[in-house]
Amino acid sequence: MSFYENIFIARQDLSPSQVDALVENYKNLIKNQKGEVKDHEYWGLRTLAYPIRRNRRGHYVLLKIKAPAKTISALRHDMNLNEDVLKSLSVRVEKLEEGPSIMMQTKRDDE
Repeated sequence: MSFYENIFIARQDLSPSQVDALVENYKNLIKNQKGEVKDHEYWGLRTLAYPIRRNRRGHYVLLKIKAPAKTISALRHDMNLNEDVLKSLSVRVEKLEEGPSIMMQTKRDDE
């Protein structure tokens, strides 16, 4: 099993509860594929650098995953088919960072 960080951007017109349901859906998919979501972070509704499918903003979510490669392949496939997901990126990492990500730390500093 390897460690992965997956970031996806959901459509701007989704409510936070719909984004939570999307995260739970992906957690279940990973669990069913013999993987495990160690942590997840909701980074909020943020402005995109450029419009994607007529969306100028998007809900950013980070998933920290421990899973085999075929699980990540299934996750990517599902995200590509889901119309609510504008973009996604999965990166293999040596180990998962403990605590909040840099994005969450800088967000706290701004508040």
